[in-house]
Amino acid sequence: MQIKQIFLVLFFGGFVSLHVLTPWGCLAKEIKILALGDSLIAGYGLDEKEHFTTLLQKKLQTEGLNVRLINAGVSGDTSAGGLTRLEWSLASNPDAVILELGANDGLRGINPSTTKTNLAKILGRLQLKDIPVLFAGMLAPPNLGREYGSKFNKTYQDLAQEFDVVFYPFFLDGVAGVPELNQLDGIHPTGEGIAEIIMRIEPYVKKLLLKIKASKSDS
Repeated sequence: MQIKQIFLVLFFGGFVSLHVLTPWGCLAKEIKILALGDSLIAGYGLDEKEHFTTLLQKKLQTEGLNVRLINAGVSGDTSAGGLTRLEWSLASNPDAVILELGANDGLRGINPSTTKTNLAKILGRLQLKDIPVLFAGMLAPPNLGREYGSKFNKTYQDLAQEFDVVFYPFFLDGVAGVPELNQLDGIHPTGEGIAEIIMRIEPYVKKLLLKIKASKSDS
């Protein structure tokens, strides 16, 4: 009898502890996260199994999280392009959005104020729809000069504060400038590069999931 009681205490005690310690308790229903971005999200030069959305979904599901990633990346897209296709991209009714845009704005030398306006409109619309956002920052190419780079880079910091989003300062952190993690063009990550991005950004994705949980608890 004592053994049985001890077993029950351990079993239910452990269950309660897991339930309390695991912050994803109310996320039993499938969570859809839309990744809105450019070629870095689209998976330029990669097999589908190496795409950002594929690897992130696999990583989260391996941890027991019922999450589905939707790839809304378009190679060559700018912040203006992302804004133009925002509404139909949201037709899938995502629970949250990972926003990664602006790299091509920098490569084309587009005025940072234009990029900021476009990204602000995207973030504003998502805010109005109560869709939590993980906002991934980008850094300007160094060849565009210090003044341009300063304005461009500050764009992401300013918007992150203004819209109170989960902010990952540099999407290519740990990958940019590392030859073995990039394709021959030196711009687009290899599968190994994407895996490195996943490892670094995952804690921020977990913060996004907590925001989803909070928004669902309030609704």
